[in-house]
Amino acid sequence: MEGNIAVIGCGYWGRNLVRNFAELGALHIICDADPDTLEELALRYPGANAERSYQQVLANNEIEGVVIASPAALHYSMAKEALLAGKDVFVEKPFTTNARDAGELVQLAHDDHRILMSGHLLLYHPAVQMLKQYIQSGELGDIYYLYSTRVNLGQIRRDESALWRLVPHDIAVFLYLLDSSPVPVSAHGSCYLQPHLEDVVFATLEFPGGILAHIHASWLDPHKTRQLTVVGSEKMAIFDDMEPQFKLQIHDKGAANDTLLTRSSGQSSPPLAHSEPLLLECQQFVHCMEDRSKPLSDGKLGLEVVQTLEALQHLLEAGRQ
Repeated sequence: MEGNIAVIGCGYWGRNLVRNFAELGALHIICDADPDTLEELALRYPGANAERSYQQVLANNEIEGVVIASPAALHYSMAKEALLAGKDVFVEKPFTTNARDAGELVQLAHDDHRILMSGHLLLYHPAVQMLKQYIQSGELGDIYYLYSTRVNLGQIRRDESALWRLVPHDIAVFLYLLDSSPVPVSAHGSCYLQPHLEDVVFATLEFPGGILAHIHASWLDPHKTRQLTVVGSEKMAIFDDMEPQFKLQIHDKGAANDTLLTRSSGQSSPPLAHSEPLLLECQQFVHCMEDRSKPLSDGKLGLEVVQTLEALQHLLEAGRQ
């Protein structure tokens, strides 16, 4: 695989992207404003060039794809510059900080026939892929509701609230699993550590057919929990990303509409591929660059996630008054 990828921003998450694109043999340039970070990574990945100037990266004709893992406030401007420079672009979440900017990027990519991918890692998780198959096949029956818990202590941000930092994961998964658009119903949160930056968020969305989806996100919690539950009329499913072995559990449980009697017939854990989701996501970007196909998490998905976040943000702000 030809090395034609530049990773922009090599902080906490950018380092993981560097590692995976290097593993794929696609890493050509590591770009970061911090010289110490560049020096460290250049020693670790001698096959890649180190560059501090983003403009130099964009001017490099050998670079075909740009992966942006900079602070969220820079995503829009950097992605726009890369698209205008004729590069394919992979933007980490949140895609942008508002829907207007996200829509502009989607239109620009469409007009210039560029690949535009939003970084929604969980869509590539084998457990989420399997869960999608269970829903599509009808094995879970009619979907009643979903709820997710994404909490832990730490990774507190000064430039993003828990809504914009944590909730994009769950919104993207809900959109993918249900293949439809939600209406934000409610959002409540509190800013304990910093004014106007929620540390905890409780949000509810409604999807077509009366399907409810609830999210609890916090970085002020004693336990690290990454769990999604899907309740259907025939069966129920739990995706627990903190479970070391059986990450997806299918519970043969339900209640009959006519008798209101409940039943329980045990549970199973389907075998899953042992693949790192981030590697699969990086592979997707490279493959889409090669065959010009649409990414699973394309710019339109990124736009819809940002639209939902923006609507929830308005609800949170209204609740503060």
